[in-house]
Amino acid sequence: MASDDERMVKTTTKSFRILEYLHDSGGAGISEIADALAMSKSTVYKHLRTLEAERYVVHDETGTYTIGLRFLALGVGARRQQPIYETAKPEIQQLAESSGEMANLMVEEHGRGVFLYRADSSRAVNLDTHAGREVYLHTTAMGKAILAQYDTETVDQIIDRHGLPQKTPHTITDRETLYAEFETIRERGFAIDREERLEGLCCVATPITTPDGGALGAISISGPQSRVKAETLETELPELLLNARNVIELNVAYD
Repeated sequence: MASDDERMVKTTTKSFRILEYLHDSGGAGISEIADALAMSKSTVYKHLRTLEAERYVVHDETGTYTIGLRFLALGVGARRQQPIYETAKPEIQQLAESSGEMANLMVEEHGRGVFLYRADSSRAVNLDTHAGREVYLHTTAMGKAILAQYDTETVDQIIDRHGLPQKTPHTITDRETLYAEFETIRERGFAIDREERLEGLCCVATPITTPDGGALGAISISGPQSRVKAETLETELPELLLNARNVIELNVAYD
């Protein structure tokens, strides 16, 4: 039986590595891409010409290539295909207004957490949680809330694939400690992130599930540690989230 590597089309993989580099760098020329990805300039040029012909990249008069807006349509379409997105969106907006902080919606894909939607209050801090942003699940309250709904085998597969890298001094990097936290999350219905992905940021989240217990994603409220104290994290914000969760799950179930 062919391995996963043998079934992959290497030319396609190279195109995606180039696209990812353009995305992360904000734009680059052929030489820079070739050096960064250890490809020949001629190879990079051929991929870029093909991607440009298909309208996935553009270049300016300086020879700098950037991601094309065609990806915007694909991204919007991908987000709309998530059953939770349209249902949760108004509740996320209401959470931001009610809490005076930032509210988010996340789903899991390929073992990573992907932000789908963010709503800000007038005093919300400016963060990197834009739509499409990927993060390690174990570093966020939403990610832990999602993982807590999975069986041990699924969680083990995700950890084996992505590991438990440390993002701050507060990140949980021990498997058994993480599993113990899952028990607490399941008991109380919400998860807390105490500066585990970003120092100075605290977050509380609750999972969104289907009637049969499947995890659709998670919603959260985030704020600076200086403003979001222990009582707020453990009482006030969870109450807002659990009410929103109830509305979303009912709408999902009866849509």
